[in-house]
Amino acid sequence: MRRLLLLVTLLLLTVGCGVVQSSEDEATDAAREVARKAGRRLYGQRPRTAEEVGRSASGVDGVEVLRVTGTSTRTGKGVDVVVRTSGSASGGWLAPEEVVVRRCFTLRVSPESEWDEDPRDVDCPDGPALTFAPPPEPPRLPYEELRAKLPRVPEDGQVDEAEVRGTLTALNLDPAIRTEVKADGGRVGVLLSVQGNGFDAQDCLLARVGPGATEVWVPPRIQRMPGEGGCAVGNALDPKPSPH
Repeated sequence: MRRLLLLVTLLLLTVGCGVVQSSEDEATDAAREVARKAGRRLYGQRPRTAEEVGRSASGVDGVEVLRVTGTSTRTGKGVDVVVRTSGSASGGWLAPEEVVVRRCFTLRVSPESEWDEDPRDVDCPDGPALTFAPPPEPPRLPYEELRAKLPRVPEDGQVDEAEVRGTLTALNLDPAIRTEVKADGGRVGVLLSVQGNGFDAQDCLLARVGPGATEVWVPPRIQRMPGEGGCAVGNALDPKPSPH
């Protein structure tokens, strides 16, 4: 009987150790998934400085940036970011306490990076998490000024593309504001935009000058999201339908 009790006790201890180890692996996988989420956010072909990459990673919930190496995503091998994340898992019925781990991973951002890459496990560097200054505020797009200055053409008149371009020049726009002008079908379309971060809605203004009508507007937010094409000069000439 005593032997049986001893065997049962040893079996429970063995199983218990296995459960604890399995829970730690699950917690580590959860921490890795947080790092993977950061990697998805950093993915993209737009050139960025190391500071921009680090700032973007630090903005992901549950992510601490411990080290950033490299100059830019288009220089050398790109930018490496060491992040620290945490994960948790249930210890099971033999070890009801929640298992929590903190792990570090490296994310590489370069033209060769692939979507949803598996973060690489690394030892956590010493020292506190890095902090980043907020990005500079983008310049204000001159909605009222543009609407006031663009030419008004009579219904039986012709739009002068050079005059529209001259209006934009006279506005003395901030160099960070990109302008695009396109003529088509007797009308002239105008786009004013600032570079977005690749995730949030981009800031832009559209305008169209035609015989009998000059319009200036901001496309709906959904159209200004990356990949939606709302901030394109073609959308000024032939606007997309408004989302319902």
